Amino acid sequence: MSTDFTLHAKGREDTGKGASRRLRRLAGEIPAIVYGGKKDPVMLTLLHKDVAKALENEAFYSHIVSLDVDGSSEDVILKDVQRHPAKKLILHLDFLRVSKMTKLHTKVPLHFINEDVSVGVKTGGGIVAHTMTELDIMCLPKDLPEYIEVDMSDVELGQIVHISNIKLPKGVESVALSHGSDHDLSVATINKPKAAPVEGEVAPAASIDNTESGDDSNEGASEE
Repeated sequence: MSTDFTLHAKGREDTGKGASRRLRRLAGEIPAIVYGGKKDPVMLTLLHKDVAKALENEAFYSHIVSLDVDGSSEDVILKDVQRHPAKKLILHLDFLRVSKMTKLHTKVPLHFINEDVSVGVKTGGGIVAHTMTELDIMCLPKDLPEYIEVDMSDVELGQIVHISNIKLPKGVESVALSHGSDHDLSVATINKPKAAPVEGEVAPAASIDNTESGDDSNEGASEE
């Protein structure tokens, strides 16, 4: 896979929460770290606007990124993004160095196709439920896919799609399946629609406790 994303970064020496807050507040920058390979980890800063724009593209999360650090470029993948819980702010990024000759372990999104024409939906009126939205994979950087398609066209009502049912691109392997068939997890299923309540159906009336008449008879007996 070619490198289509480039980010420019600067090395930084200031660390800690205070330094990170100053970066975001005063310079509009984000603290980050790049690690892996045979080099030591390096602390970085990137412009928030550049990162925010890149993160709008789904491919950025599973793509080789050319990271330019003070004029020196290296290939990386994004490993982690920390976001503010309430504001539209990116707080920190983690990048992992990649080698052309070394398999990398990462996650890629799953794209479900032909759901509306699948057997279980079209003829059975079923509802598609996703139990997984991304897949753990291993591959060489050149084989890294932006996403993996899951074709739902032949899936019937009540049928479960497992990882082993996905057609993986050449050179890509599932991390879960590498641990054995007992790790063949569910990816999606087509469930039966919930039964709708019958229109006009009336709940059974509550039974009436005839204690009042009993009280009257008791009352009459006492008066005698």
